[in-house]
Amino acid sequence: MSVRTLNLGLPSVRCVSSASAGTSLRPFTLNRLAHRRGFCLAAGCLDVGVSGKSQRLRVLCFSSKSLDSSLDLPLLPFQPDEVLVPSESKTLHLYEARFLALLEESLNKGQKQFVHFVLDPVPSSGSSTGASYAARYGCLVYIENVEKLDIGALVSIRGIGRVSIMNMTQTEPYLRGVAIPMQDGTDGSDSEIVSKVTALKESLANLNNLEIKLKASQDEPLQTRIRSSMIWAEKEAPEVYSQAFIPGVSERISFAALQPVSGSTQTEILTLQRRKLWAMATRDTSKRLNNGLQLVKHNIALIAAKLAIQSVEI
Repeated sequence: MSVRTLNLGLPSVRCVSSASAGTSLRPFTLNRLAHRRGFCLAAGCLDVGVSGKSQRLRVLCFSSKSLDSSLDLPLLPFQPDEVLVPSESKTLHLYEARFLALLEESLNKGQKQFVHFVLDPVPSSGSSTGASYAARYGCLVYIENVEKLDIGALVSIRGIGRVSIMNMTQTEPYLRGVAIPMQDGTDGSDSEIVSKVTALKESLANLNNLEIKLKASQDEPLQTRIRSSMIWAEKEAPEVYSQAFIPGVSERISFAALQPVSGSTQTEILTLQRRKLWAMATRDTSKRLNNGLQLVKHNIALIAAKLAIQSVEI
């Protein structure tokens, strides 16, 4: 299991994964919260301390106006190449006091849930001070396991469903905000959707069988990440989840293909991350299923080629 540290200049947390780089985030403080009309419902200015200097960041929250189903939960920000999609699992190493406090609240008051989201840079006018970021690609996560360490804790999380962050309600010692569900508008029972779901499931099963045959690093789990995501996507959602935030089966399965395969290169992982950003933004299940089928076909060819090389080396 590899642990790599990247720097975004935001709060401190590390992602631990055999296929995903980690993130080191530094502290920030929200100075003010400005409410706006339309799709930009909340904006805030963040003062970030970087190498002894203060940098002003502006964070915008985009979403619809509906508050019929909402949750006020802790928020954990990441950079775009750490986007998390529904059905995906990830392990975080939380070690700062404020993020251990976030963990404690999530376990005791938040039904083992918090929001994983991306701070996405947005263009700003030359007259504005500091950088501007949008709070995008939010994913409600469920804490599946916590392993206490001498320093901090390893926290295994699972993406449940996409959310839009309506508003920031707390900034210290960690972010909190109001989130609402974001789901596709497609009817999952449509015959075309059903046909594509069946084709994707068959392709994923073939890919999983090939991946099992491939020699993997000793640090990689015996169960492939694709298989883990598919098991979660197909089963009935447990009652412990916030039911209004759980997408339909077709939508869940459309995200399951967006997992790295054994032996993925850094370039392949970055390409996958771009696909994940697109998948999080679209609300068209059919297009996401098509994208997943293309990705799986590519990965099948990739793994087959690696298996051929492996057989020659033997």
